[in-house]
Amino acid sequence: MTKLGFQLYSARNFPPLSDILKKLSAAGYSHVEGFGGIYANMDEAALKGLRADLDANGLTMPTGHFGLDMLENDREQSLKVAKTLGIEAIYCPYLMPDQRPSDAAGWFALGKRLQEAGKPYRDAGISFGWHNHDFEFATLEDGSTPQEQILAGGPDLEWEADIAWIIRGNADPFAWIESYGKRITAVHVKDIAPAGENKNEDGWSDVGHGTVDWKGLVAALKNTAVKYYVVEHDNPSDADRLITRSVESFKTY
Repeated sequence: MTKLGFQLYSARNFPPLSDILKKLSAAGYSHVEGFGGIYANMDEAALKGLRADLDANGLTMPTGHFGLDMLENDREQSLKVAKTLGIEAIYCPYLMPDQRPSDAAGWFALGKRLQEAGKPYRDAGISFGWHNHDFEFATLEDGSTPQEQILAGGPDLEWEADIAWIIRGNADPFAWIESYGKRITAVHVKDIAPAGENKNEDGWSDVGHGTVDWKGLVAALKNTAVKYYVVEHDNPSDADRLITRSVESFKTY
């Protein structure tokens, strides 16, 4: 079975984190993915405490999300976090609406900016890439998409593909996997509820309990550079249910 991870952002509303780590370990997850809300302001003692908690539960944190501001303006903290927690791949996860370019040239420039921002991390032996949402798949005036421009502007950028957001962006994930499979090094495993359902969870669902063809997608992703599969749900109402049902479904793919 492919090893499965869990994006800790999914459990942000269900503290304490130490209990979540125990539940993930018991359910059979092998790794977790961190995010800035956890470690952006952690001092060294707290980081070492988190690492000890991961180790005690047999979990690793090979991937992490870091905001662009932290990556560019607090490299010392970013590198300390990555080194202490054992992060092997950093993905920049988001751009606020008021910071998003409006044309192809602007998105290409963002790719160049990310390419430059990633240099000190790549130099430290950490791979570096971009994590998508839905806005990267809107068609621009020249017919291209922001996602294409970002990857063109940053030729060394890896891609953590959030499949469900690709679908919500009205794009075909299979076509993107076929075109950019060599750039895809991590995948968010997330599911979309049938239309009109799970409104209290923003229309997302536990993996295997929605409409996304994960069996077909996992088969397609075997031909890519993907190293990490990471379960995510942006707004679950029950973390225990999400943790257990998602890993059980993934075992069948």
